Formats: sequence, C-alpha cells, structure tokens
Amino acid sequence: MPWVIFWLVVLVVCLIIEASTVTLIFLWFALGALAALISVLPGGPWWLSFIVFTITSAGTLALLRPVFKQYLKSKKDIRTNSDRNIGETGVCTERIDNSAGQGAVRLMGKEWTARSTDGSVIEKDALVRVESISGVKLIVSLAPAPVQEEADISFIY
Repeated sequence: MPWVIFWLVVLVVCLIIEASTVTLIFLWFALGALAALISVLPGGPWWLSFIVFTITSAGTLALLRPVFKQYLKSKKDIRTNSDRNIGETGVCTERIDNSAGQGAVRLMGKEWTARSTDGSVIEKDALVRVESISGVKLIVSLAPAPVQEEADISFIY
C-alpha cells in the first residue's frame, strides 16, 4: 500500500509542475507514474513499478513530446511588427562595436541599438542592412553601396 501512495504523490506532483510550467516534460513523467501506479495496484513488486515508470516515461517523452510540441507553437513563432524591419536599410548613428557593446541605427524614424552580424566594426553614417532582430537589438551588416544609374543621353533632338 505505501507504493500506491508513493506513485499517487508522484503523479499529482508531476501534474502540478506541468500545469505551472507547460513545458510538456512532466506530463510524460505523470503518465509513467500512472502506469507504475497501475502496476502496483494488484500487488505487483515495487521494483517492477520503477521499471514500468522508467520505460513509460522515457518512451512517451521521446516519442510523443515532439509530436505534441509541433502542434503547440510557442511565442517564439509569433511574428511581431518589428519583423518588417528585417531586410530594410538604416543609417548607423553611433559606431557599432560588438566587443565594446555599443552601436545604434536609425531605421524608419526610430533609434535602435545595434550589433554587427560578423563582429566587424561599422562606422557612424554608414548604411546598414537589418539581418535579424534579437530582443530589442538590430543585427546588421554593412549595406552594399547603392548603384547609381547613368543618365540616358540617347534621347537628343
């Protein structure tokens, strides 16, 4: 009977932790505890319940978690308005130096802190292209110089 209580406590604790974290990890241990509880109810040996718990928990964690996680998207996948800045060109308003932890870019009328993609130093007033966004920092690279078109002088009267 003490093993029944033990597995009930493990089951409840795992469910409480899963409900508070929503990481899809403790759910599988709760299923393992449930299987172990079922194995000791008819009077099964305690060592068998630990084997059942281990196999059930590891198996469901390895096989089912990836499937369920695919359907439950995290907030990392939610696009924000700042994503529209990726690919845009801005002006470096403060020298970008990753090792010194400094740098700023003006983009669409707003000032952003910035870091370079490859760690290179980018001087003030240089044109930069936004490669990605990390938190509130733009990750930029030096933008290619704009190509100036030659005037078409073939149209003469």
